[in-house]
Amino acid sequence: MSDIDVVTFGCRLNIFESEVMRRHATAAGLGELVIVHTCAVTAEAERQARQAIRRARRARPEARIVVTGCAAQITPDAYAGLAEVDHLVGNDTKLRPETWQGLARPVPAVPAVGDIMALERTSGQMVEGFEQHTRAFVQVQDGCDHRCTFCVIPYGRGNSRSVPAEEVLAQVRKLVEAGYKEVVLTGVDL
Repeated sequence: MSDIDVVTFGCRLNIFESEVMRRHATAAGLGELVIVHTCAVTAEAERQARQAIRRARRARPEARIVVTGCAAQITPDAYAGLAEVDHLVGNDTKLRPETWQGLARPVPAVPAVGDIMALERTSGQMVEGFEQHTRAFVQVQDGCDHRCTFCVIPYGRGNSRSVPAEEVLAQVRKLVEAGYKEVVLTGVDL
């Protein structure tokens, strides 16, 4: 088992983001870490995430467990209150390298879950490859401006924002050069 494990629930966008977080955590020199990337679309997804958190603690008692994703963004107290959780990272900061560098400090501060609605921009993240995936994923959009009465996603992802086209094209070119034959464009509201 590697020093950094990422357990991903939910959409294809989460698969992409999980690779970005793995890369940032590795670059920050974090070891013995489990990142649980949650989903809030169904109660079952949240139940499975809590189960994965407990399982990760049993399997890797020395590892730090970091929880992020839509469920953690929407109901941070529910996840921060779990004894197994060491850190909570909001959707507003999970893709920033400095978030993961901060966790590398001897006594890391627990990153707060910030106001996701305040985000105005989504920048493309360069990902060289995807562990355990034969196809690649590229984020082109995040968030949603619809406010459907049944949906919590805008509260987990914020308002709609697009990745600049030139950044998307650069990412796709890089993945094709790396040998990927299929690239899936991902977003919340495409």
